[in-house]
Amino acid sequence: MENVPDVDAGLSDLANRFGVATSYTDWTGRTVDVAEHTLVAVLGALGIEAGTPEQRAAALREQDRAYWARALPPTIVARAGTGATFWAHVTHGEDAQVWVRLEDGVARTDIRQVDNFTPPFDLDGRLVGEASFAVPDDLPLGYHRVHLRSGGLETTATLIITPPWLGLPERMGSRRLWGMATQLYSVRSKRSWGVGDLTDLADLAVWSGAEHGAGYVLINPLHAAAPTAPMEPSPYLPTSRRYVNPLYLRVEAIPEYAELPKRSRVHRLREGVQARARKLDGIDRDASWSAKRKALKMIHAVRPSAGRALAYQAYRDREGKALDDFATWCALADRHGADWHEWPQGLRHPDSPEVAAFAAKHASAVDFHRWLQWQLDDQLASAQSSAVRAGMTLGVMADLAVGVHPNGADAWALQDILALGVTAGAPPDEYNQLGQDWSQPPWRPDQLEQDEYLPFRALIQSVLRHAGGVRIDHIIGLFRLWWIPQGALPTEGTYVRYDHEAMIGIVALEAHRADAVVVGEDLGTVEPWVRDYLRDRGLLGTSILWFELDRDGSGGPLPAEQWREYCLSSVTTHDLPPTAGYLAGDHVRLRDSLGLLTRPVAEEIAADKQVNAAWIAELQRVGLLPGGIGTDVADLTDEQIILALYRYLGRTPSRLLAVALTDAVGDRRAQNQPGTIDEYPNWRVPLRDSSGKSMLLEAVFTDPRAAELSAAMHQITTPGI
Repeated sequence: MENVPDVDAGLSDLANRFGVATSYTDWTGRTVDVAEHTLVAVLGALGIEAGTPEQRAAALREQDRAYWARALPPTIVARAGTGATFWAHVTHGEDAQVWVRLEDGVARTDIRQVDNFTPPFDLDGRLVGEASFAVPDDLPLGYHRVHLRSGGLETTATLIITPPWLGLPERMGSRRLWGMATQLYSVRSKRSWGVGDLTDLADLAVWSGAEHGAGYVLINPLHAAAPTAPMEPSPYLPTSRRYVNPLYLRVEAIPEYAELPKRSRVHRLREGVQARARKLDGIDRDASWSAKRKALKMIHAVRPSAGRALAYQAYRDREGKALDDFATWCALADRHGADWHEWPQGLRHPDSPEVAAFAAKHASAVDFHRWLQWQLDDQLASAQSSAVRAGMTLGVMADLAVGVHPNGADAWALQDILALGVTAGAPPDEYNQLGQDWSQPPWRPDQLEQDEYLPFRALIQSVLRHAGGVRIDHIIGLFRLWWIPQGALPTEGTYVRYDHEAMIGIVALEAHRADAVVVGEDLGTVEPWVRDYLRDRGLLGTSILWFELDRDGSGGPLPAEQWREYCLSSVTTHDLPPTAGYLAGDHVRLRDSLGLLTRPVAEEIAADKQVNAAWIAELQRVGLLPGGIGTDVADLTDEQIILALYRYLGRTPSRLLAVALTDAVGDRRAQNQPGTIDEYPNWRVPLRDSSGKSMLLEAVFTDPRAAELSAAMHQITTPGI
């Protein structure tokens, strides 16, 4: 990283005003100064020209002018019970009337003015004064409007009152819950179309909830992929986070399927996909989607009942323009390819006349993609209902990816609120010393505030609509995100700050309304205050056993009693092999074969064995494995060790415990190898049993190994049984 201690004051001031870090502390504790060209490029992605001292001075003047020209802040955020103070700009010397209109229509006029001694500003010859007002501290949670009237003009701004503390749903009481964590696409059944689907999700939830007392099932992001081949396999690089991949639909569960005159054609399509899946050592999304799409087209042509037609219209009314834009993008992608940057110029913005003309001309094609989302909404609701009715306390726990594909539907529809010319990623850390570029366009924090966080609010609402909880991947991205200028290396980026009080507050508000739990994935390089902040707001963190080390002491396993309470804890994660593979060192050999190691393989294997030995010694110390420290463990089976590791989670105070389905059945092949795309079949690995044979969901239900581990987790979380 280039050191630039002599960045001029104008550039530094401009960067600070827009939340762009001019320096940061890296993973080794070293302070790194951000290069000038990086600051200029990142400011450019925020719409600020800053290449020369003159441009910087002009940008600072314009920023001052824009601030004083606005009568109210675009968005005001406060925690319930604390009130909120905000500024208002009026012509100097004129009176100002301020009131709040609540969501329910009630007007609150008990707004008081507080001291503000800021001198007036000369705005094009008009003196503008600044006053400050405080809203009452008893305002209800919700999205309200602040109104300002002065000099015959009236303006409004959004006022968001958020929960000071979210915590756990009341229905949990003081209990702990365990849940099954899985990559849904990998969990296939006898009736699914080569890919695990929403009916499989419902069945998995019913089995684990009714038979084994599980409180939730945590799944990978179900976000939509482009409807074209090849379909993006990564659930963490979707075309849209607001909408869902129709690959997860169970065709036969759609009510109109019963009215289809020639269902034998659908049967043949399914049988063809299943025959291919039996021969293939992997998940073939393209084959599955090609067959499903043909079947879904047939069902789309069936005339719905009057009641179903009303339900579809109600769904369309609720989703509004966002659904229309998404469906239009899908229809355009079908004809012009999945990269909107390569479409004809007139089609590159959702609000163009050419896009409107296309949607009108191809109304049936657009409606097909809109209709698919309605069916997904139905089946997601059914899966959550099945889970809860089977006894699950939370039901489905969704997963929210960090961002979206740069060429996809959300990047097209939201291009005015996403930063162009940069991508999100991560700086170097001890696990990836080259940094990471995720290729995803980040939110522009200034535009989010200007748009009252409406796109973000809609995203959180959608992911929680049919879920009892959400895991937010890389939740640090709601505080700050590493921006990398286009064409630069990941090491040449810098952090951009977001208003975490607003973003975490909105997450807490929507989760409160959905009576859901929020789990933040806070692994890796995270500032300690962030974890403290999340805990203080009642959001859970994430602990993975292999990473829970006593960094302030021996460096060995962190004793169970010292783990966090407000946390979802598990033994492994989707970025590591299942525990049987991890114990065998599969991840070391795989990275070596792919050229991903940064030190000799012998050193990596030795270090890995040392970690495993330390954990086995810890399990022996607490009596979860036979023998004592130094005892020969050669006779221990993987099954014994895995069971003991999960029982160790029961010794922690963590309120949520997660069991990887792969661990429950003895699978050992990784779903994802970070740092690769096609060098390893990421996100394309079907569920296997302990012998390496492909395993269907029905076999899970009768697997003694899965039953034993599930029973142990039920006993851990249900005292007295």
